[in-house]
Amino acid sequence: MRVLIKGAGVAGLCLAHELSTRGIAVTVAERAPGLAGAASWFAGGMLAPWCERESAEEPVLTKGVGAIDWWDDALPGAVSRNGTLVVAPPRDAGELKRFASRTSGYEWLDAAAIERLEPALSGRFREALFFPGEAHLDPRRALSLLRQKLADRGVTFIAETGHGGEHDLIADCTGAARIGATPGLRGVRGEMLYLQTGEVELSRPVRLIHPRIPLYIVPRGDGLFMCGATMIETDVGGPITARSLMELLNAAYALHPAFGEARLVETGTGVRPAFANNLPRVTRAGQVITINGLYRHGFLLSPALAAEAAELAVAPALKGDAA
Repeated sequence: MRVLIKGAGVAGLCLAHELSTRGIAVTVAERAPGLAGAASWFAGGMLAPWCERESAEEPVLTKGVGAIDWWDDALPGAVSRNGTLVVAPPRDAGELKRFASRTSGYEWLDAAAIERLEPALSGRFREALFFPGEAHLDPRRALSLLRQKLADRGVTFIAETGHGGEHDLIADCTGAARIGATPGLRGVRGEMLYLQTGEVELSRPVRLIHPRIPLYIVPRGDGLFMCGATMIETDVGGPITARSLMELLNAAYALHPAFGEARLVETGTGVRPAFANNLPRVTRAGQVITINGLYRHGFLLSPALAAEAAELAVAPALKGDAA
C-alpha cells in the first residue's frame, strides 16, 4: 500500500510514523520546506490531559493520556516528565478550587511544597495543584526530530505542488487550510511569545489561573520560556495583537516580577482548526482519510488520532480488498 499524506504538521508526521511502522510506503506533501510557520510550530508542547480536562470534553483525557508514552517511545529523551504546576493569586483561590473540581490526577500543595518543587516561586503562592503524571516537550525540536526519523526510515517528503507518484490512499492532514471547505470547521487563533531571562528557573510548565488573563509558561531551557493561552475566535492570522501582547506580559509579570525585565525574543500566532465541540475527527470517504479539528490539542491528541487513521487505512487490505 502507498499513502500520500497532505500536511507536514504534527498530525501528518504522527500519521506518517504510524503508517511507516506498519510497513506502509508513505509520501508526505508539505506546503513549504521546513516546519516554521505551521500552527504546530507555535504550540506549547504540553502533554497535559488532566489539566486540559478542566475545559475540554472527556475524550481529550481518554485519547490524550497515552500521548506521553507515545512521544517518549517515538523520540527517546525528548519528553520531560516533570508534571504540571497550576497556581493562582490568593485573591483567585476560588478559581483554583473550581479548576480542581473539573479535573483529576492532582495533588494539593501548600506554600512550602510549592517552594520545594519550584524554588523560583517561593513566597508567591499559598497553594497550588500539582499534576505529577503530566509532561511536556519542545514542539520545534520534536517536529524536527520526528521528520528526520521518518526520512531515515524511508518516508519521502515532497513539495505540495510536486508529483509523488500513484497512491492507493490519500490522508488529508492540512488542518486550518480546510477552513471554509469543511462544514463546521472554524479557526481559533492562538498567540504566543518567547521571553528570555536568567532570573527565573522553572522545571515544568506552570499555569497561572486568572479569571481574565489565564497563562501558561513552558520552560525551553537556557532561560527561554514560551508563554501563551489566548484563544480568539477568528481564522485571520497576522502578527500578535497589542492587547494580547500586553495581557500575556502582564500575566507573566504576575507569575514572577523578573519577567518584567526579560527579553522579548519572539512573538507568533497560529490559527488552529476546531469543530463546534472542540473535538477532533478522523473520517474516511472512499480513498481519502481526514484528520482535522485538533484545536489546541495537537501534540496531545495526534498520536491517538494517527493510530485511528492508520487502522482505517489498513482495514481494506486486512479484508483482502484492493490495496
